Parts: sequence; structure tokens; C-alpha cells
Amino acid sequence: MGLLYIFVIPSDPHAVKLLFKLVPMGLIIVYAYLNSPAFKERYSKLILIGLFFCMLGDGLLGMFVVGLSAFLIGHIFYFAAFVRRWRYSKTRFAAVVPIFLFALFMGWKLMDALAQHDKGALMAPVLAYLIVISSMAWTAIMSGQRWAITGALLFVASDSILSWNLFVSDIAHSGTYIMTTYYAAQFLLAYSLLRSPSHRTNVSFYTA
Repeated sequence: MGLLYIFVIPSDPHAVKLLFKLVPMGLIIVYAYLNSPAFKERYSKLILIGLFFCMLGDGLLGMFVVGLSAFLIGHIFYFAAFVRRWRYSKTRFAAVVPIFLFALFMGWKLMDALAQHDKGALMAPVLAYLIVISSMAWTAIMSGQRWAITGALLFVASDSILSWNLFVSDIAHSGTYIMTTYYAAQFLLAYSLLRSPSHRTNVSFYTA
């Protein structure tokens, strides 16, 4: 369904395009709910709520700040989930350095672009979102769960491409890159539920 939305469904009518954009996220949420071996556990609930708010963000992104706020809330739930799976190691903790440097670079480029295009009103919400998604990615790394880590980093990649294309400069085939990384990110975050610590098969994912 994601490939159908990206490569087949035309841009008009917009309502049909939007519907097909939301279908993959709906299926991912159903997949996560039906396949989680520990739904009653807090981690699973937080991830599912995060997925739901991100789906809302998909539908509301036409109203940019509203959609961005929905995604921000989704990332807060992801952050809370990953904090509950915190597994400290020096190597993983050191990941804060490249994440911080990347966030600093993106923040500088985005703030500069917004200032140049007289979009100062967007500076605060964009900066807040950048801080939250960067924190989410770092806590995913600290969880030690490979699927959650990959999903979180793909989410950062997707939103980086989107924001760069939207505010800094055009990126060829940006829509394809944004949505393929986005759907992959959300699916892997959902898949991380199957690798919860409560499931006996996931012990190997928690290495020092």
C-alpha cells in the first residue's frame, strides 16, 4: 500500500491521495497491535500511541504547524517508550555526539532558511521538533534494540529530507525518499514490539 501511494496514486484528487497516504500507517498500527506479545506492557502502549499520533500528523500536515505538533507528540511517546528500555553502554552513550552535531547543523540551516524567507513564526515549532526527534533517536540508540534504532534513524532521515526540501533547497525525487524512509521507519518501530524484553527470543538484542 505504501508503494501504491508513492508510485501509483495521482496527486489529484487530494482527498484520494491523502486516504492512500494514511492506509499504510493504519495497517502498521493494526500489525503492531495484533503481533505485540506484550500489549499490556507500557512500552507497547507508548509505541502504539506514538504511531497513532504520527498517523494524525500525516493527515494534518497540510496545516503545517498542526501536523508538526502531532508528529512531535508522537515522538514524545516514542521517547518515553525508549527511556523505559534504557540499556547503558559507553559506546551507545557516545552516539549523542554525532546526533548533536547533526541536529546543530540542521538547526543552523533551517533557522537561516526560515529567516531568509520571512517565516520567523515557524522557527520555534521547527526548533522544538528538531530537539524532540533528535532526543528520540538518541534514546532509541540507548535502548539497544536494533529495530527501534534503525526505525528512529530512518525517521530522522525522512524528516531531514522533508525539511531540507521544504525550507532550504529542492531535492530531486524528494517525495520518494521521504515516504520510503518514513514508512520503513514506522514499520520497524512497530516491529520492535515483537522484540520486547518480555519476549524470550529477543535477549540477543540487548548487548552491552
